[in-house]
Amino acid sequence: MTTDRSDASPLRAVLLGCGDLGIRVGTALLASGHEATGVRRNVAALPEGFAGVSADLAAGEVPDLPADLLVITMTPDRRDPTGYRTTYVDGVRRGLEAVLRAGVPRRAVLVSSTSVYGDLEGDLDETTTVAPQADRPKILLESEALFHEAVPHGSILRLSGLYGAAGNRLVRTVREGANPDPGRWTNRIHREDAATAIVHLLTMPEEPADLYVGTDDEPALAGAVRDFVADSLGVARPTPTGAVEPTGRRMLNARLRRTGLQLRYPTYREGYRAQLELDG
Repeated sequence: MTTDRSDASPLRAVLLGCGDLGIRVGTALLASGHEATGVRRNVAALPEGFAGVSADLAAGEVPDLPADLLVITMTPDRRDPTGYRTTYVDGVRRGLEAVLRAGVPRRAVLVSSTSVYGDLEGDLDETTTVAPQADRPKILLESEALFHEAVPHGSILRLSGLYGAAGNRLVRTVREGANPDPGRWTNRIHREDAATAIVHLLTMPEEPADLYVGTDDEPALAGAVRDFVADSLGVARPTPTGAVEPTGRRMLNARLRRTGLQLRYPTYREGYRAQLELDG
């Protein structure tokens, strides 16, 4: 049964695994007059205005978590298959159980990754059949299935490469003159736009679809992004080393854009200008 709340009442958002992305989402919801509860081990790291629930979602007791809006943005402590399973299967399952004990949220978003597309190449979107061979993307797909079984009306947002935090690796390596071009297509989304997309799916008037690709408007060659950063820094472009014919996947965001989502950083150019200002 869906939680009974007046449309005029502030909505209660629960953010499971409330790290940088969850905090951005919660901050935007608070600014809109809603409530935000961050669930994480260290609640002291949450900004002012957040309610905090200190819990290890993969182990230990998790209290009931009443939620009108649910956001799951988990980050593993370890990037091996064991770490992935602990976080994306065990942690997600326990978090969902705690929320559903208190009622069914109106909207729910699980953040996943475009890594589930595995070794597929070319133009890819939500209609592409995925069957990854590596352990970690397989575990992410298992997490997606677990989420949809528990919250059938929820939305999965498969994000491409996130950037926009201080200390960007690409900027650092270009400054050092040591950034090779792998000759691949790359896909990215600024953290601010990723958070905006999540809030949009939680609050847009129309019922969202069950799956979206979260990426910017322009898949880009790794060398083109690297050269743009070098030119912006006023340093020499690294020597090209990539393949003549680029390989890799080109993620398409048409379904997400059709919902009316506006991106502040629609391509790497706008995004990396902001990144360079942040990194100084």
